[in-house]
Amino acid sequence: MKLPFCAGVLILAALSPAQAQVASSQAPIQASTPRSLQTQPVGRPVARVNGTLLTDRDLLREMYTIFPYAREHNGGFPKELEAGIRDGALKMIIFEELVYQEALRRGMTVAPAKLQKAEAEFRSQFATPSLYQEFIRTEFNGSQQLLRDRIRRSLLIDALLKIEVEQKSTASDAELKDYYDKNPARFQYPESFAFQTISVLPPANATPEQLKEGRKRAEDALRQAKAAKTYEEFGMLAEKISDDDYRVMMGDHKFVERAKLAPDVVEALLAIQPGQITGILQIDQAYTVVRLNQHVLAGKTKFADAESQLRKELESQKTNQLRASLDQALRRKAKVEVL
Repeated sequence: MKLPFCAGVLILAALSPAQAQVASSQAPIQASTPRSLQTQPVGRPVARVNGTLLTDRDLLREMYTIFPYAREHNGGFPKELEAGIRDGALKMIIFEELVYQEALRRGMTVAPAKLQKAEAEFRSQFATPSLYQEFIRTEFNGSQQLLRDRIRRSLLIDALLKIEVEQKSTASDAELKDYYDKNPARFQYPESFAFQTISVLPPANATPEQLKEGRKRAEDALRQAKAAKTYEEFGMLAEKISDDDYRVMMGDHKFVERAKLAPDVVEALLAIQPGQITGILQIDQAYTVVRLNQHVLAGKTKFADAESQLRKELESQKTNQLRASLDQALRRKAKVEVL
């Protein structure tokens, strides 16, 4: 969602897509010059789409939409990312202009009631009428009509994208099932174990005495671990006495595939039930106590369980493909010049 930035005023955080386009394309540029840009945007043309000029102001606003964190750093973009952000922003403002022009070519219109509702919703985002009037004065030279035209433009863009992208990107139940059936490996999962650890790690090149001391610490850790009856109790103990990096996560390794575990660890985990503790496992010079939380055998995710996420993925892929195809189709019959 694109959010307007009213310097020294407020950030509006609940706009509809159409309102967001209005706000983003008309949001005031920060007074300070972005560190990564040589000059403050002044309306210099950066592209021409069938004769319509797009300026460096349009470009910078879109760059802020892509990388909003720049506003928090004097408008500066990371040098290693700036070229990519600029390229993406330029492509987006050209695409939106192409979509708008196509909507006009098709004779698409916005119903007066819909326009009035969008305008009212946009106005309601401002805390006071005076802030709204200041926005109109600053960004539209006080012209309510110019704002209304911008809102109409955004609504037309939304309407055409709904026809050409949103409605066509829906994945049917049959498509989902067909994908599921044709990609069985995608839904297979390996045998795995979810567990927590408490580890005692003697120093590198430990002396026999240090190893003996480490073993003693491990035996004390095992005694305390056996007294911990729950995930939380074991986790708090791990945070307190464990030497391994997982202590900051309550000793939790989440799920680990069987193939990625040492044979001795697998053997020990297979010998206990969820909620139980292994004995002391020695791997190299490390002493570890493991609590088994869950053992999952290899299997395949059921279609019903995969359906929701699969729908999101397929529809996201369709959306990206349809937008790219629409962009290419519109460019083929348009004159686009990057200046």
